[in-house]
Amino acid sequence: MSVLPLVFTSGWASGINAYAVVLLFGVFGATGLTDEVPESLQRTDVLIAAGVLFLCEAVADKIPYVDSVWDAVHTVVRPVSGAVVGALLAGESGSLPELAAGAVGGSTALLSHLVKAGTRMAINTSPEPFSNVAMSMAEDLGVAGIVTFAIFNPEAAAVVAAVLLALGLVILGFLAHRIRRFLRRRAQRREERRMASAEVAEGPRRPGG
Repeated sequence: MSVLPLVFTSGWASGINAYAVVLLFGVFGATGLTDEVPESLQRTDVLIAAGVLFLCEAVADKIPYVDSVWDAVHTVVRPVSGAVVGALLAGESGSLPELAAGAVGGSTALLSHLVKAGTRMAINTSPEPFSNVAMSMAEDLGVAGIVTFAIFNPEAAAVVAAVLLALGLVILGFLAHRIRRFLRRRAQRREERRMASAEVAEGPRRPGG
């Protein structure tokens, strides 16, 4: 059986929460629920690191504007993680070339990351923090549910992931104007901070100066 559906689903999930994907796969492999997980993801040090980083993301992801900074930092991390996990899964099963699996996992992770990051920018134009918390919890539960589902039914899980990715891209298009508003606000804040820093560095002017 081809591992491609599992690679695609793991890529989609990695674009949302890469640390949760590594942690879930590692736990599933270590507990014997699946033979598809390579030994490298089941190592104790990998599981501990993934667990700590998952907790950090769980906090940062629920704070307005902090979540967007976190997403910006992970623009490279999530696609790379999706590519690495995909390649490892392919290497374990031997049914798909590792390079192809890495390309699928990485590109899918990049697309889902762009959906996540763009949606958060739009949400951050709202003054209240509750939507950030609700969205973050929905993402965490969605990743956990679909990755778990993929272990037992990878083809069906891949279909669900593909539908969610397509819907996310469509929604992202509708939210484009709110994303532009978020970027304008961030640019204004940076300019205000720059001007304030310049005034402090310049210091008080001397009388008659």
